[in-house]
Amino acid sequence: MAKRAHRRKVAAKGQRLNTSFAAPAEAALVVPVRWVKFVVGLFLLPLCYILTAAFFSALLDALTSQAPGRPHFWATAEFWFFSLGLVCWLIACFGLPKPLIVYVYGHELTHAITVKLMGGRVSDFSVSRDGGYIVSSKINTWIALAPYFVPIYSVGVILLYGLVSLLYDLQPHAELATGILYGLLGFTWAFHATFTLSMIPRGQTDLAYGGTFFSLTIIYLMNLLVLSLLLILATPYVSFRSFGRELLAHAAIFASEAIRFLELMIRAAGF
Repeated sequence: MAKRAHRRKVAAKGQRLNTSFAAPAEAALVVPVRWVKFVVGLFLLPLCYILTAAFFSALLDALTSQAPGRPHFWATAEFWFFSLGLVCWLIACFGLPKPLIVYVYGHELTHAITVKLMGGRVSDFSVSRDGGYIVSSKINTWIALAPYFVPIYSVGVILLYGLVSLLYDLQPHAELATGILYGLLGFTWAFHATFTLSMIPRGQTDLAYGGTFFSLTIIYLMNLLVLSLLLILATPYVSFRSFGRELLAHAAIFASEAIRFLELMIRAAGF
């Protein structure tokens, strides 16, 4: 949202900025935080590769595996209802006016909830079609980036399903309830994904907080973790243990290739 602005409290009430330009007696070398986060982002790139390889490997296993008495993953009701919800949102996204204010509300609500979870305080909350902002007593990387990897409406669907399950016995209607759950998850996750992808190139101030490169790396990793979790929960062919094995296997492959590359570089340098 080009016009959206985040306002944060940067000083305590009554505190004044020091406008003196006198140099300290002993100037200490200070490394900008953004430089540090840029380096951290570089070190996170191998993790991005390993997680990406593990996710697609697990997805391929899920699509091709079939246990006795069970259908293929792509033939399950969960897969088809999730896909149906996703397609329904894409049709609505490209065929109807985009509900921007719904996204803005979810975006700012995610900021506010994260502030609360981190022990901060929200003193103002504003949402409109032109954008939104919160005024909070605290700001950090997770607060700034949470709306880009937390599909808040999908979380709401899961919480609503859990509440309904506690109040009513859904067992007689298990197939219908599961279908509705996964359909809404597909719809809301696609809503989150399309708006996130469309808003990032517009110069969001949230990304500038920790540096754009570092922020994009975190956003990619966290969204892939969410997708991996959905895959594990949606199919019996992928478990936390099997996904962990995929991570270790691809980490070993990456380490082996990295060592091989370093050896070639050392030989090329004549050492």
